Amino acid sequence: MYSRISAFIVFSICSLQGMAQRDSVKVAGGIDITSAYKPVLRNAVKINFSGSQLSADTSRPVFNYNVPSQNLFYAYQPISLRPLALAQDSNLYLGNRHYVKAGFGSYTTPYVKAGFSFGDGRTSLVNITGSYIGSKGNDIKFQDYSRINIKGAGSYFGEKNEVYGSAAVRQDKYYLYGYDHNKYPNIEKDDIRNQYEEINIAGGFRNTKPNDMGFSYNPNVDISYFTSKDKASETTIRLNVPVEKTLGESFRAKVEVAADLTKFSTIGYIPNNIKFNNNVVSIAPSIIYTSPLVKINGGVTPTWNNGDFTLLPNIHAEAQLPEKNFALQGGWIGRYTKNTLKNLVEVNPYLTPALFQNNTKEMEYYGGIKATLGKHFNFSAKAGLVQYTNLALLINDTSGVDNDNKFTVVNESKAKNFRIHGDISYINQDKFTFTAGLTLNGYTNLKDNDKAWGTIPMEFTSSVRWWAFQRFMFKADLYLFGGSKYIQKGNTFKTTDGGTDLSIGAEYRINKQFSLWLDANNIFNDKYERWHNYQVYGLNLVGGILIKF
Repeated sequence: MYSRISAFIVFSICSLQGMAQRDSVKVAGGIDITSAYKPVLRNAVKINFSGSQLSADTSRPVFNYNVPSQNLFYAYQPISLRPLALAQDSNLYLGNRHYVKAGFGSYTTPYVKAGFSFGDGRTSLVNITGSYIGSKGNDIKFQDYSRINIKGAGSYFGEKNEVYGSAAVRQDKYYLYGYDHNKYPNIEKDDIRNQYEEINIAGGFRNTKPNDMGFSYNPNVDISYFTSKDKASETTIRLNVPVEKTLGESFRAKVEVAADLTKFSTIGYIPNNIKFNNNVVSIAPSIIYTSPLVKINGGVTPTWNNGDFTLLPNIHAEAQLPEKNFALQGGWIGRYTKNTLKNLVEVNPYLTPALFQNNTKEMEYYGGIKATLGKHFNFSAKAGLVQYTNLALLINDTSGVDNDNKFTVVNESKAKNFRIHGDISYINQDKFTFTAGLTLNGYTNLKDNDKAWGTIPMEFTSSVRWWAFQRFMFKADLYLFGGSKYIQKGNTFKTTDGGTDLSIGAEYRINKQFSLWLDANNIFNDKYERWHNYQVYGLNLVGGILIKF
């Protein structure tokens, strides 16, 4: 028993020693184990393509691009000087919450403009703006002018819709200083005051994204109450309901229903007060086709002008030349222009309220070209014929002994205008902008008047905005126009000399909150007359400070 245990112990010790030394010493009588397995990498399986060649896709894809405007400074739109052009501004306030711009200049000209913005811009936004400007002439007695304008506008943004509205109050004061001052040296200022006031309320509802059926809509209403010092008043309600639907990739259908309703009345007019309505209602259905090379709008506009029905055309097209930067354009368009007191005063503020209103019907036939050269340069030119029915002409009143300082409205039943228009622009992001436009008008075939009184035969506008460096912005605006015809006593006529008005300005940004600005108007000191007997101011300067907060 003990001998077996002893033998097992001796055998185990010998085995352990052999295992500990097998890497370095080969024990005699040991066992060699040789494996026959050899690791081998298998050959990769090769994929063989034996299918037939695919047929080529010959269909032509159609892509519609909506490229946003690269112009961060909108083109300056000159206005008629009445008698002083001080309406230009620098348009540098996008993105600022609040600002106040104030200054003072020659001709005793105070200038104040302020804007305040509230809301986050995503769910709601409210903007409140106000401005005041006034001037007193030195050359002519009572050559004064002032304007005050206050407006509030707001929007509420839903997930797919926007509700918007606005309210505004405006007052303009002009003085009929175009009389013979030597003959009437003691006229009271209030006796020649021409004052206009307006209260405006507007609102609408539109979808910011097309709905599930592909409809886009924007119904809106605009209510205006306009009065003059002569106690003439107009109440105008404008309703507009445009609806648009996408039909596939290339077609869109659009319908626009519009109603422009005006009520005119006088208070205390001798011998009797005047009251009448002036209403224009229209429906404009059209089909719009868009492709990479062609855009066509085909439609008609049934219109009721104070109950008289007219079917107006609404056809215009634009065709891009293949592999060219040129596009041809043409159209046949009809429209009505309402000759309300408000609209006519915007043209001539020295107007006597008319006791009648005939709306002007225009039929325009035009053709032209458009082109884009490079990345920054664009131009267009078109020529056409405009046929007028009931064209409103503004003439100086020669009916009385001393009415030369007033203008009245006369009606021209038929007239034609051969019009040529061209414009060019160079836009380099927000660093440099240049625009220019030329319009030539040739009025012929008048039936009731010898000349197209008060109309402009030639008009040229241009604008430059240049950020010379980061803190300094330079601007310039040029306005040229040809002389217009006016009547003298005895039914003879003359032509005004036309005018040239060059304005330049600059703005220097001190820091994020403060800037200095200066405007110089009528650089050439051209005291021209846009309207007979109403000479404008000469060279004038206005400067001040701009505060942003």
